[in-house]
Amino acid sequence: MADYILARKSRNIASSFVHVFLNLLLGVGAVLITVLSNSPVFGLLLVILSKWRIFAVRFRYLWVNLKSNLVDLIVGISVVLLSYYAGSSFMPIHILLAIFYCVWLLFIKPLSNDNATIVQSLIAVFLGSSACSIMTAGLDSIVFVLLEFLIGYACSRHVLSQSDTKDFTLTTLVCGLVFAEIAWLCNSWSIIYTFGSTGIRIPQVALILTIFAFVYDRVRGATIKYQDDFRFKHILAPVLFGAIIISIIVLLFSNPIFNI
Repeated sequence: MADYILARKSRNIASSFVHVFLNLLLGVGAVLITVLSNSPVFGLLLVILSKWRIFAVRFRYLWVNLKSNLVDLIVGISVVLLSYYAGSSFMPIHILLAIFYCVWLLFIKPLSNDNATIVQSLIAVFLGSSACSIMTAGLDSIVFVLLEFLIGYACSRHVLSQSDTKDFTLTTLVCGLVFAEIAWLCNSWSIIYTFGSTGIRIPQVALILTIFAFVYDRVRGATIKYQDDFRFKHILAPVLFGAIIISIIVLLFSNPIFNI
């Protein structure tokens, strides 16, 4: 019996080591191969291959699996695209992206409590919107709008699927439409802030949508908590916070360092 327990512990330690190693390999490899090849193709393939379990099901479960993994896919694809558009020479942003992706895979992604799902969604909104804004700079605005709809839908669904809400289809679609509307409005003045020679680029729309997503979640939580006695004062703090921060960004920081 003791030998069995010892062998089982050894297998668990070995499997944990392999799990960590493979995630580190994916996190670093996705960025490294993108920069070295000067193409996002191999990095994207690596991210998609890492999600092979999505496709290893019967066809009728494929769409459900895909929707459940959208946030993770958005983060992985965004890391690759941001690495690609940062350039083919290694810069601080590439190191930061590789470190972040490893942290995401090992520590953030496995969490499943309510606060964790909110953090995961906000990260996906920020990175996804950043990648979309940079990637679609020279394309028709409809591409950017549709991609933001998908991000809004995916992140809203990610949070609501962990809640007690049984039917959240309409809510997720509305959130996607609001994201698309904000993206369409912001597309008229696509502003991206850069930070010296680090390669860091932060689109203004990514900040606005992340703040909106945070306020939206606070408002949703308050309406559920106080549904029998809901008053505006219950959502005053997050709404006021969001309005002030977005106003500061739009009014005081709309003179871009880098304008696409």
